[in-house]
Amino acid sequence: MDGNSLDIQQIQLEKLKELFPEAISEGKVDWEKLKATLGEDITFSNERYVLNWAGKSDAFKILQSPTTATLTPAKEESVNFEDTGHIFIEGENLEVLKVLQKSYYGKVKMIYIDPPYNTGNDHFIYPDRFSESKEDYLKRVGEKDEEGYLTREGMYRKNSRDSGHYHSNWLNMMYPRLFLARNLLKDDGVIFISIDDNEVHNLRLLLNEVFGEENFFAQIIVRANSRGQTYKQIAKTHEYILVYTKNSETELNELEKDAETSDLNLNDQIGSFNLRELRNRNPKFGKHNRPNLFYPIYVNLDFGDDNNLHPVSLKKTDLFLHEIIPLNSSGKESCWRWGKGKSLENINEDTTISNLVAKKKNDGSIGIYEKYRKTTYKPKSIWENNSFLTETGTLELRQIKMENSFDFPKPVSLIKQCIQLSTNEDDIILDFFSGSATTGHATFNQNKEDEEKRKFICVQLPEKIDEKREAYKSGYKTITDLAKERIRRVINKIQSEQEAEKKEKAGKLDFSDEKEVLKLDLGFKVFKLQSSNFKIWRGNKFENGVQLEKQLDAFTDPTKEGSEEENMLYELLLKSGFDLNSTVHHKGNYYVVNGNEMVVALTKMNETIVKEIISLKPTKCIALDKLFAGNDQLKTNTVLQMRDAGVEFKTI
Repeated sequence: MDGNSLDIQQIQLEKLKELFPEAISEGKVDWEKLKATLGEDITFSNERYVLNWAGKSDAFKILQSPTTATLTPAKEESVNFEDTGHIFIEGENLEVLKVLQKSYYGKVKMIYIDPPYNTGNDHFIYPDRFSESKEDYLKRVGEKDEEGYLTREGMYRKNSRDSGHYHSNWLNMMYPRLFLARNLLKDDGVIFISIDDNEVHNLRLLLNEVFGEENFFAQIIVRANSRGQTYKQIAKTHEYILVYTKNSETELNELEKDAETSDLNLNDQIGSFNLRELRNRNPKFGKHNRPNLFYPIYVNLDFGDDNNLHPVSLKKTDLFLHEIIPLNSSGKESCWRWGKGKSLENINEDTTISNLVAKKKNDGSIGIYEKYRKTTYKPKSIWENNSFLTETGTLELRQIKMENSFDFPKPVSLIKQCIQLSTNEDDIILDFFSGSATTGHATFNQNKEDEEKRKFICVQLPEKIDEKREAYKSGYKTITDLAKERIRRVINKIQSEQEAEKKEKAGKLDFSDEKEVLKLDLGFKVFKLQSSNFKIWRGNKFENGVQLEKQLDAFTDPTKEGSEEENMLYELLLKSGFDLNSTVHHKGNYYVVNGNEMVVALTKMNETIVKEIISLKPTKCIALDKLFAGNDQLKTNTVLQMRDAGVEFKTI
């Protein structure tokens, strides 16, 4: 009983829905469909196969709107800031994705996200106030309470099922984020998205549009809970993971089997193995863009072992005469998966020892193969391991004494399996709906298992925690506070485990099997989304010459009051296309980035400093314009000297 009179319109709408469900969309009548259903008008305007929804064009405008925001380091909240490659970013993920475009375009190997499922109780951001200016939007999404925390009313709102644009709101939120995320993926990159029945149908259509239908890889069913919820008399125990690739030729890794289920079918004096072709199958890779992976391999066809394998060499000799260059399926120049150095390490003229060999194919051609000694299998499309249950995620938090911190945390094993399928070596993993930071946890664990150097980037909105929760009472004010604490505790746990392993080994007398263990990257850098450190030119705001003159005076010093030097440095790095793990050395009056790729001068400039910078032979140099204030001759000479030295010089 709500005190309102009978809603006649709603009753009539429900009756119409019973008769013509196809003519009702998001609680409203689609008059075009209704007319077609009744046979009155069966011609649809702009008839074509397309996903459309209310606000799609405006969502695209939001996507295309550039940002002036930046990321500032928070070293006091980080662990091992100077040496780590892992990154945790606090901020609204749409703006963060825009900030990362220059620095990480085409660099991320895997993306995993667990976005809002649109259950009717979700709070999330969707750009539905298109009439407001960019300044008003940024002001709204930056609304904070008295303690400085983002407010739910300003930043994100509940998307109720009663909303007339219930599905559209969710699509408006997802579309620009997925579009920007695709930009960040490498050519052979993969995205995994957890979702349930509420939006899986729309998400798949949306991903078809953003990634291309041909790049759909799999729709995985995950048994997420053991008991299930009552759903129309069916206990619902599953969720989904949608998998899309950047291009249709991408191949995922296979998963390792237990030793007892081995199916390796070839043998040499080292042990069992299978063959994996060394040719890179990605059609976008080749001599033109991977020259370091294109080189000839020479084969000795006069010798073949019991497996009909031939020895190979990187040098042409009297024995190794037959030259093999990598070709794709179309016969065009491709490339190898390994560089020369790695190939050389795996070559031995005794094929019973060599891990790189040649073998004749059925068509008479010769292929170069790696002896692959791991036992692997292709995963099925239904994942029902108990370690993938949500309750397992809760148990994992209990192990680090954080079991009451998050609702329905994703289990580490689930994300680890995605990591195993799609990444190797030093690949970058991105999660821009980071939540409880399971992706960071999983990356640490997987690196420890296989001694790789993957790096994660976790992005999370600093959503305020309900004051009634124990976590808030314990001093954690936001979701990001909890997520960072989880990462710290995982680091401490792994360090404790390593110390215990060291003590165990120290007690043994036999060290013959001991091998050098890769030093794990056990740290993370914290960055926070902030407005620019530099004044933004408002060229369309002048009504008269006085206002223009006033702004020109203000831009004598382009930096905002209170801007810190290190914050300006990182903003210039990002906006110059350098990533957040670039090496930076402070040389007193300037910073040297990535050896000699760029020099940034923020505090002082004179003839001596100019000569020092030029002697470093950097590719680029950026300096604050105010460093030349009152000395036009110094600026002119600097421009000329930099140009003569082949240095790209810019002032800001």
